[in-house]
Amino acid sequence: MIKSQSQKEIVVIGGGIVGLATAYKLCQSQHYNKVTVLEKEDLLGSHQTGNNSGVLHAGLYYKPGSSKAKLAVRGIQQMIEFCEDNEIPHEICGKLVIACDDQELARLHNLFERGQQNGLLGLKQLNQEQLREIEPHAAGIAAIHVPQEGIVDYRRVVDTIALKLQNNGGNVVTSAKVTKLRQLNNKWIISTLNGEFEADIIINCAGLYCDRISELAGEKRETRIIPFRGEYYKIKADRQFLVKNLIYPVPDPQFPFLGVHFTRLIHGGIEAGPNAVLALAREGYRKSQINLGELYDIFSYDGFWRFLQKHWSMSLEELFRSFSKKLFCQSLQKLVPEIQEGDLEVGGAGVRAQAIFSNGDLVQDFNLVYGNNALHVLNAPSPAATASLAIGEEIAAYVTKYF
Repeated sequence: MIKSQSQKEIVVIGGGIVGLATAYKLCQSQHYNKVTVLEKEDLLGSHQTGNNSGVLHAGLYYKPGSSKAKLAVRGIQQMIEFCEDNEIPHEICGKLVIACDDQELARLHNLFERGQQNGLLGLKQLNQEQLREIEPHAAGIAAIHVPQEGIVDYRRVVDTIALKLQNNGGNVVTSAKVTKLRQLNNKWIISTLNGEFEADIIINCAGLYCDRISELAGEKRETRIIPFRGEYYKIKADRQFLVKNLIYPVPDPQFPFLGVHFTRLIHGGIEAGPNAVLALAREGYRKSQINLGELYDIFSYDGFWRFLQKHWSMSLEELFRSFSKKLFCQSLQKLVPEIQEGDLEVGGAGVRAQAIFSNGDLVQDFNLVYGNNALHVLNAPSPAATASLAIGEEIAAYVTKYF
């Protein structure tokens, strides 16, 4: 007998914010008999979700018409409403994107036009005097003010989504690293370190290991995850007056990272960073963390070497800055000249799961790949946290329509 949608069981692999939001939206649809999230760690949101800077991105940077642009614009509104409804700490404090010299002015203007095309509200172009009214200690010759951007406690978001998911009939299983996937009688059999599970449909939201999970499901890896570590410094308490909210540089359009910047945190304090340096393990939060198997996976991939050929100068710059507090500080001084090395204390780090094509190009947009009763989220870096509820809604709609 063929199951109806209401009888089907779904397993979501990955308990980060995208996986949880997807499962939550699937439960809300009430089209499925059972929705289960499998997370390999003891704690939900342990990796990309739990180690980002907590910024709500409004959709300024992304190519008009792209999934990132559409889902960030829609997602930030959903995230704000979710936080308001559930009393989650957040604040719409606004952001400055600053051009420091004449060469960056054209890119700043293009960014402004892109933001307008993406539907951002209240964008303003500022001269030097106007930007200093917002950030008195910032340098620069011009800026964009993005009033819709803000900060949030993503850890609370994750915990709240998980609770609401379970209240809606969903199931969350931790310490459940997936070791094997196979199909039997048109069902998925999912072997984990915490038992075996069955599903009619699997959704892969495994973040740093999403390409590996897709391979376990029988898909050829057309792209590969390359881990980039982002390292932060904290501004000492007596120097935090130098930054009021969020201060960003004009990004390099050829590189998906936003450059080192200043972020006010929702529970207090100011972070500076991150850089973007190759991690020697997919969970390589420290320079000393090395996984030889994962390192071989990087170095044996033609796409990695082609990426280095295209971006060797920037890659070296990031590497040197990773080992030099002085160089890191010099990058920050372009935005806030009064910052000194002595103002910086070592902070945390995160690892970004960045998909790369075999030709060395970085995958710029969210990337969803559809398999046999499976959907794989194979590139979901920033602004995925902001857009997570919209991403989950999109995936739930697709699964309901086509599976």
